Amino acid sequence: MTAPVEAIRFDHIDYSADGVHILKSITGAIPEGKITTLVGPSGAGKTTLFKLCNGLQSPDSGEIIIKEKRIENYEPIELRRNVGIALQKATMISGTVQKNLELPSKLQGKELKEGRANDLLKMVGLSEVSLQKKIKDLSGGQRQKLSIARTLVNRPDILLLDEITSSLDSVSRQDIEKLIEKINDQYGTTILWITHNLQQALSIGHYTWVMMDGELVETGESNFLRNPQNDRVKQFVRGEVE
Repeated sequence: MTAPVEAIRFDHIDYSADGVHILKSITGAIPEGKITTLVGPSGAGKTTLFKLCNGLQSPDSGEIIIKEKRIENYEPIELRRNVGIALQKATMISGTVQKNLELPSKLQGKELKEGRANDLLKMVGLSEVSLQKKIKDLSGGQRQKLSIARTLVNRPDILLLDEITSSLDSVSRQDIEKLIEKINDQYGTTILWITHNLQQALSIGHYTWVMMDGELVETGESNFLRNPQNDRVKQFVRGEVE
């Protein structure tokens, strides 16, 4: 069987901040065109790993390869065009949907045409929301969808999702899950998704990484969560580690 193409490779990544060793020799690869879920207790280093992928922080040692190119060889704008990120709290600027949606284009000195903006809203299931609607009038689920639409303006090859459904009701959560599966299926976008919801990791992820105490403890096709081999992961899955 042919090994999957690697979208991201981590090679012995270490990272410390304020005297705390946050990431400890993380080594592994995220397969291209698949959804990989990232689970583990709070403080495991998951979000820090994301920030390294997006160039928001740099590792103390080790190497990160994005699409066969070392991360330090990317210009920041090029890197963030290739690697989009959507966070748990969808940060918005005051004003309209259009003002928020066109922000990535404006930062690059470009214009987001109205037709493209409406296409993005339609793609994320916001076709009923007008570009002139005020941000303050959107529901939590609508704001999260808009956040994802804004991330997609640059058509990133890799999309990092950090707990984007944790504060949503079940209907909105299911809407977002379907949206992410659609983006992955239709565009072949590589998805790396941090979630505390193990059922979500099982149902959405093709692959799963479990991180604990800054280490990558167990990886594989997501079904391994039903019967993990590592004792610490078994405890985590049973809810004995938070």
